[in-house]
Amino acid sequence: MREAAYVPGHHPDHADPEADMTAPPNPNAGLAPADHPSLTFTGFGRPTMADLAASVVVFLVALPLCLGIALASGAPLLSGMVAGIVGGLVVGLLSPSHVQVSGPAAGLTAIVLAAIASQGSFEAFLPAVVIAGGIQLAMGLARLGVVARFVPSSVIKGMLAAIGLILILKQLPHLVGWDADAMGDASFQQADNENTFSEIFVAFEHIQQGALVVGLVCLVLMFGWQFIPIKKLQAVPAPLAAVLVGTLISEVLAGSGSAMAIDASHKVALPEGGFSAFFGALARPDWSVVSNPDTWFVAITIALVASLETLLCLEAAIKLDPWRRDSPPDKELIAQGIGNMIAGFFGGLPLTGVIVRSSANADAGAKTRFSAFYH
Repeated sequence: MREAAYVPGHHPDHADPEADMTAPPNPNAGLAPADHPSLTFTGFGRPTMADLAASVVVFLVALPLCLGIALASGAPLLSGMVAGIVGGLVVGLLSPSHVQVSGPAAGLTAIVLAAIASQGSFEAFLPAVVIAGGIQLAMGLARLGVVARFVPSSVIKGMLAAIGLILILKQLPHLVGWDADAMGDASFQQADNENTFSEIFVAFEHIQQGALVVGLVCLVLMFGWQFIPIKKLQAVPAPLAAVLVGTLISEVLAGSGSAMAIDASHKVALPEGGFSAFFGALARPDWSVVSNPDTWFVAITIALVASLETLLCLEAAIKLDPWRRDSPPDKELIAQGIGNMIAGFFGGLPLTGVIVRSSANADAGAKTRFSAFYH
């Protein structure tokens, strides 16, 4: 019998003719109606160990991105962490998507950098983030998310291919231990006066042997993990195995006093201090700028760009999901709006659905949205 074509909005068990026919069955098939993710209050479905393992992978991908995007945006490093936390705990709870992960996005870097400069300070920029969240919430309630359904699949596939190519080119310098350009910077013209292509040639003139060894071992694990004959080991996601082995090699090199040891400049630097220091360092919105027309212009710009990026990511996330579960775009806009209002209030960068995190989440074997929530 000929398979029915997948149409967004139809029952998620309809198959996509382009999908791999060996894709796993819907994890919610056979559940009682009250347990089905589309019928429960939270819509979480049943958490699995795969979600926990995937969340670790997503966390390790998201943390340097949060810090790098904050740095590239000219914002405090903590603002990137706040956006990542809100993207996981709040948007992860409210989002209808089982795969998409939200956080600060490189696509907003230029807008945020210019907005902070025009507003005069990061504190004066934050009210625009809160207002942008309110606009997104209103867009979701007005059911404007339907515009995502008019985006051709070729656009989504082209976007995924382009993002993959950019990631490869941007990560090559970091692979050999050259970190002059901040992690998470997706711009062609870089702050170090190089561009994406010239940076690669410069990087290969400054190879850090320890970083190169760790990077190559991780690549071998990523591609070769599926061929390991021990089935119990294959239950561990390849990205998680690569992170664990890479960290172990780095610690062994450091502990042995080897000349190949990776120094602190190549590692993620976390803000020091406990929870009190963390909350004490958060920026507070300067509400005196709410009456400034420039604040509203920035808010509208952020709302439109963030919504478009989120909706495109949502459509891509549906294609990344092995079960092709549908995610109503209006509900996603509502979740993003609430998330941005909270992020702006607590001193965070504006957030969107991020395809890099979402792709890592899907590739790591996430089955429900608990993965985004846990990370």
